[in-house]
Amino acid sequence: MSSLHQMKCQPVKSGSPSMIQSEINELHHQIPDWKISSVDGVKHLKRGFKFKNFAEALAFTNTVGEIAEAEGHHPLIELTWGRVTVDWWTHDIQGLHMNDFIMAAKTDDLFGK
Repeated sequence: MSSLHQMKCQPVKSGSPSMIQSEINELHHQIPDWKISSVDGVKHLKRGFKFKNFAEALAFTNTVGEIAEAEGHHPLIELTWGRVTVDWWTHDIQGLHMNDFIMAAKTDDLFGK
């Protein structure tokens, strides 16, 4: 399998199942800084990023938004002074999908630059 950050998101078919725990565990090691959380019983990938100031945090937020729009997969992004929290999950299936891991890896790449 290619690295997650090199993959492209695929359309999610209505009625597709969310990932099972063994699938999640298999991919999670590729994005170890992301926490798997549960919100109202729905699994999410969540990570906080720290920046020197608001302008850097805003620029990162905008770049994540641009990539999300290009991939057709959109996160919850929380922006505050010097900090951005990104939360990925697939709304249509109420859980995690390969797309969430792909986008988490792409988000990590943005932060690493």
